[in-house]
Amino acid sequence: MAGREEVGPPPNPAEIDDIFDVYEVRRDGERVLYVGDPVAGVDHERRLWRLFRARGYEVRLQRGYRTSPELYLSRGETVLVAEPADRGREGIPRTNLVLFLLTVVSTLFAGAVFWYQIPLTDQPWRVVEAWPFVVAIMGVLGIHELGHYVTSRYHGVDASLPYFIPVPTVIGSLGAVIKIRGRIPDRKALFDIGVSGPLAGLVATVVVTAIGLQLDPLAVQEPTDVASDEPVVLFNHPPLLEIVAVLTGTTGQLEDNVVHPVVFGGWVGMLVTLLNMLPVGQLDGGHIVRSMLGDRQRAIAAAVPGAMFALALYVFFVAGWQSTTIWLIWGLFALGLAYAGPVTPVEEEPLDYGRILLGVVTFVLAALCFTPVPIEIVEAGDL
Repeated sequence: MAGREEVGPPPNPAEIDDIFDVYEVRRDGERVLYVGDPVAGVDHERRLWRLFRARGYEVRLQRGYRTSPELYLSRGETVLVAEPADRGREGIPRTNLVLFLLTVVSTLFAGAVFWYQIPLTDQPWRVVEAWPFVVAIMGVLGIHELGHYVTSRYHGVDASLPYFIPVPTVIGSLGAVIKIRGRIPDRKALFDIGVSGPLAGLVATVVVTAIGLQLDPLAVQEPTDVASDEPVVLFNHPPLLEIVAVLTGTTGQLEDNVVHPVVFGGWVGMLVTLLNMLPVGQLDGGHIVRSMLGDRQRAIAAAVPGAMFALALYVFFVAGWQSTTIWLIWGLFALGLAYAGPVTPVEEEPLDYGRILLGVVTFVLAALCFTPVPIEIVEAGDL
């Protein structure tokens, strides 16, 4: 994994005068500010990126610059900002740690309330009994993002540690994300960063699912009155879940639609993989298809929102309006992602056939995580 790159002296104005006409150089700490004008008709981005990258600097072109009254450049001035590329061990930032701990708490309470059905009002100390649920949920979410993080660092791309998102839902979280702060150097790096998350997450998902299927359902999960008219929320099984059950000899666990909460952690991992593999915008699937097909990815991305809305319409007629919500929401989300467009790497050299094959395999694995009606609300008497 790449550490902090060796930082040499920044390029002097004479080295970039055929790309950027510099008339002033300023310093802001470790940053070097080149004030001037881009030379017309030149591929500024790639040439500047290569030159500064070789010296250990990240570089960006922007209008104006201001950090203090003493260092102010108006919006009318073009500034080339170069700063040392720090990709070493950054420790654990406070924000990441706080969000991680908050998500542990929210997931713990979600597991205790919705899955373990612990009477927290009377016995709040028993909340810790839901720890297997926390490990399952945060394991599949965290390992997915750590796959992106490790690969980003390997390719020398500045990236943050995962940010978990604590929300009081049935799983206690809306997932986790990392922030890519540096430019993606080429298609190979874009592919590797995009594919590593889903593959790492799927490994964690299969492990969590296999372990959960070996565990007996909790006593509080067993139905007590099947003749009741109370609605029941069903989490339907994608093909990958059924395959894991067959391979582990635990298909009987799925027959009654009652499984240990740890299995739900695997179910969440499958849904997260499926949604992230949509080939649109800056989702993992968008990264992979952009690296495989170049700008042709935009045509595929443009079709994704329509496919989501069509799926929602189909599910509406099959299972009712409650089950269409997830596809409607993701149709709207995909619409925004398609409009924003994909990540564009600096270099556009085509991928090798090995990576293209791995990309196809990853999409096949993601397809095994698909079920048209992931969540269904039925009457207990209909089970």
